[in-house]
Amino acid sequence: MTYSVAVSGASGYAGGEILRLLADHPEFEVRTVTAHANAGQPLVAVQPHLRTYTHLTLKETTTETLAGHDVVFLALPHGTSGAIAAQLPDDTLVIDCGADHRLESPGDWAEFYGGDFHPAWTYGVPELPRLSGTQRDRLARTRRIAAPGCNASTVALSLAPGVRAGVIEDRDLVSVLAVGPSGAGKSLKAHLLGSEILGSANPYSVGGVHRHIPEVVQALRWAGAATPTVSFTPVIVPMSRGILATSTARIMPGTDAATVRAAWEDAYAGERFVQLLPDGQFPRTADVLGANTALMGLAVDEWSGRVVVVTAVDNLVKGTAGAAIQSANLALGLTESTGLPVNGVAP
Repeated sequence: MTYSVAVSGASGYAGGEILRLLADHPEFEVRTVTAHANAGQPLVAVQPHLRTYTHLTLKETTTETLAGHDVVFLALPHGTSGAIAAQLPDDTLVIDCGADHRLESPGDWAEFYGGDFHPAWTYGVPELPRLSGTQRDRLARTRRIAAPGCNASTVALSLAPGVRAGVIEDRDLVSVLAVGPSGAGKSLKAHLLGSEILGSANPYSVGGVHRHIPEVVQALRWAGAATPTVSFTPVIVPMSRGILATSTARIMPGTDAATVRAAWEDAYAGERFVQLLPDGQFPRTADVLGANTALMGLAVDEWSGRVVVVTAVDNLVKGTAGAAIQSANLALGLTESTGLPVNGVAP
């Protein structure tokens, strides 16, 4: 069966990456692409690398334009997808790549985002360990999916196995992330200009104010954390895409290194897109460029009594578009990996 697809926000980075991946998806046919300021232009005028879609013109993003498709991807800024999604038919599979439907807590939404709160949808990180099973179990047959924040899902995947297994404490969790500026979107921002980021590393949203913090905390609660506290510091570095997250946590007293490592081995055994590297090996962002793969290295720091988890993802693939399509595959009963690359590109 072929599913008709509409992609909103198709002129942006996330929308463009969704389209790149869908071009090789045997079950999805992209029929409509929409934008805001770029509406009326050929898609390839703003996404010249997407040669598969030379026949498509960007339309206005309206409910009427998006309705009538089997699958709708909303790659819109936070605060803009909720109203559109509310008007789409219940039987349409809608995947929101923005933040509008990620959080369960109205209080967290008010504190970190503001504006109208929208009820949480099914979270789109299939491999995420929960106290029972994984998030994959909740994605089958759903028709509303909230794709993750790229930083948030990277940190959650890094720490949830240890929380679920009870081998780490759920307080004093620390994560520092080197991130590419594409995670901030395509709109013009002075601090993201090449002249500002080349040759420099720039921290932002420091001191517990980053919007992905409540998303990480929510995911860790699903894994069994009672009162998780996370220190979360992202740093923009001069690479167009990618995340390298270094996360640490205190090991439960009396827990040996083998037991700690076993928690992550058990959580991701058999997973195609989340892979724990052999002991002593750690990933680079270059290893996952263009792939729907999260590579993870783990070490036990005996001196400080902490576990160190280093995770690399492509923020536009596993962090956003790949997670969205992987979740859509599950919702439709397709093979989970359909249309998604496990191999990166090099050099």
